[in-house]
Amino acid sequence: MANDKSMPPASGEEVETDGIYANEWGREETLKRGDEFPYDKTMGQTEWELVSLPLESQEEEMHKNTKNNTKPRLHIDRGDK
Repeated sequence: MANDKSMPPASGEEVETDGIYANEWGREETLKRGDEFPYDKTMGQTEWELVSLPLESQEEEMHKNTKNNTKPRLHIDRGDK
């Protein structure tokens, strides 16, 4: 029996850590926190494994536009100040 009980993330789940991920068939994707793990174009649902953390230069590029996966802030402007 295997000692490793962890389950790698699968397609459709939310990315928790910025980095470079590889699927079972060797396809690599750079994903950032809040993205969704993509489905493989030919094989469908697949598992993903973190293979590398982004370099500083890659991190800056990844976070230039984060509006697509950033949830709106839930505050109310009361206008009383």
